[in-house]
Amino acid sequence: MAYADLDPSSSTKEKIYSKCLLESQEAWWRRLLNVQAPYGWNLRRLHPGFTLDIGCGLGRHLLHLGGNGVGIDHNPDSVRFARAQGLEVFTPEDFRGSPFNIPQRFDSLLLSHVAEHMTQAEVITLLSSYRELLKPQGKLIVIAPQEAGFRRDATHREFVDFQKAREIAGTLRLEVIKEYSFPLPRVFGKVFYFNEFVSVSLKK
Repeated sequence: MAYADLDPSSSTKEKIYSKCLLESQEAWWRRLLNVQAPYGWNLRRLHPGFTLDIGCGLGRHLLHLGGNGVGIDHNPDSVRFARAQGLEVFTPEDFRGSPFNIPQRFDSLLLSHVAEHMTQAEVITLLSSYRELLKPQGKLIVIAPQEAGFRRDATHREFVDFQKAREIAGTLRLEVIKEYSFPLPRVFGKVFYFNEFVSVSLKK
């Protein structure tokens, strides 16, 4: 099933969404071309350090980081898949009782392809609940799809561009230090599914 075929009222917490993630990830052409390699490189060049990946899905970004981090996801099927790959991944409930839930434990918080599934107010509430786990001078990395990618998933709710990312960072008392379009210039975002907004903020 394609993302566009999902019921717009579907939740990313449902089994069918985890199935979509897995089918997309395991597509033969993706594996043959190793299409994730540039995105892994892009994340690593931000030097995120020990990372809390919020909404980690199947654990793709944690694999990009060589397992140097912890993931949280509210989809239990995705959590089971990620754990089967040897990753430290928890449901939000399990994370609260984990040894990682301590102040200033993480060098970075990563929110990749999550914010667009929520309202801006919900994103701020979510990130606020983890803000104290971020070290001083730690980073918040927000990655979101541009227009073509946003239209591709029927469960997307709110378009998150650079301005929205700045507003989120400002509400959380973080300073935006870098923002750019990846892998292609911003103009391609209306036609290329996989062009992304990347915003990096710093905790002072």
